[in-house]
Amino acid sequence: MEMIASINGVINGIVWGTFGIALLFIAGIVMTLANKGFQFTHIPHWLGKTFGSIFKENDVTMHTGKADRQISQFQSLCTALAATIGTGNIVGIATAIIMGGPGAIFWMWIMALVGMMTNYSENVLGIFYRRKNEKGEWAGGAMYYLRDGLGSKKGCKYIGLVLSILFSVFCLLASFGIGNMSQVNSIAGNMESAFGIPTNITGIAIVILSAIVIVGGIKRVAGVAEKLVPVMAVLYIIGALIICVLHIGMFGEVFAAIFKGAFNLGAAGGGAVGYGINMAITWGFKRGAFSNEAGLGSSVMVHSSSNVKDPVRQGMWGIFEVFADTIVVCTLTAFVILSSGMVDLTTGTMLTDEAGSALVGQAFANVFGSIGPKFIAISILLFAYSTVLGWSHYGTIAFEYLFGEKASVIYKVAFVAMTYVGCTMSLSLAWDLSDTFNGLMMIPNLIGVLTLSPVVAKITANYVRRTFKGSTEKPMYSAFEDIQKMQEDAVSAGDSTGI
Repeated sequence: MEMIASINGVINGIVWGTFGIALLFIAGIVMTLANKGFQFTHIPHWLGKTFGSIFKENDVTMHTGKADRQISQFQSLCTALAATIGTGNIVGIATAIIMGGPGAIFWMWIMALVGMMTNYSENVLGIFYRRKNEKGEWAGGAMYYLRDGLGSKKGCKYIGLVLSILFSVFCLLASFGIGNMSQVNSIAGNMESAFGIPTNITGIAIVILSAIVIVGGIKRVAGVAEKLVPVMAVLYIIGALIICVLHIGMFGEVFAAIFKGAFNLGAAGGGAVGYGINMAITWGFKRGAFSNEAGLGSSVMVHSSSNVKDPVRQGMWGIFEVFADTIVVCTLTAFVILSSGMVDLTTGTMLTDEAGSALVGQAFANVFGSIGPKFIAISILLFAYSTVLGWSHYGTIAFEYLFGEKASVIYKVAFVAMTYVGCTMSLSLAWDLSDTFNGLMMIPNLIGVLTLSPVVAKITANYVRRTFKGSTEKPMYSAFEDIQKMQEDAVSAGDSTGI
């Protein structure tokens, strides 16, 4: 066991150390430049086509029929947010501030801004290279654009195939850790400390609730997510906004602490300056990467199930996903903590021994009294449970890719059963292992994204010309569109075998 922990520590350090964080940042920069800063130059457009379209365009929120295995664009966003808005938005921000100081928040923003285009690119590729499984559900993700995109390049057939398998294996293992046991363990611990509910009772309840939803497939998961995610996000945002409004007089100090801490302007010596900046950048970048998962190739698996045809339309939901998760929710958590009086805004020193959810709970308690920690416990319950639902789909897609669609029921049963184990066991090693596998997903995924960056740029340029310049050129919807059209035409002409 000690040897496993030691080996895992080395791998985890490499993946989530300087190499991994730098790779994520470089990928974000490359995709931003390749697509001419789309997330900056078209802000009104992508906001209007995502958040704005919820209130104006029926096809965005309209449910598909029971026989249709697709889900709506809004459902795909909610399911993706269900997996990304998790305990990290509360516990992770507290840890980033404790370890990296207020300046970590600045670097979290930087990582999120470039990560928007990484997430955008993943979704564009996911839609462009997706396929339908035996049940008629869309199946897409890094494994598909690695196999069919990277694999289509000269001499890369087997490289693409091997990387697609590695990604699927890492995703499958991560789904049981970061997407399951670590989340439900947080639920059980908080329910016990806040309400005195035994962990085994919480475990039984989660097993029942998870089984009802997860075994029902993507449409049921998406149906629950589209109801749960807006409620949990709005409740938490309202609670955090109330604190921010009451502490509005401190906003100048908070912003100053963030920007000064980002470059360690208050440090006295050169060595202290270098160390402080390094810690701020490291923890800020880590928080940005872990929070929205841009670059890990996870959320693209549910975005690919959307009923949208245009890859760029779903890509813009990826931009909004990072914006909502990191720029909105994580920033609000940071402001709640930094305006709570528990951090010395001049030096960045913590004035309390509280950490994690307890730190955020205390910040809420300063305003809401004894209700504060209970509110955070309930928020963690909703955030963590929604993450379980989202990751159950990611794991299902990976399992189907490796073993076939008919075998997916085996995975779903095992996934549900592990929720009880996660509620009742100590998870220090399991959490470390899940972080490692989650990070290992990043490497094959980013190889695919960077290699296929010309494809993303071409699809984006095609969309920009059609949307903003009145071009009548043919849209780039699918890498397999022409083949599928020929197959459908052959079948309709009486050839049951297709092409």
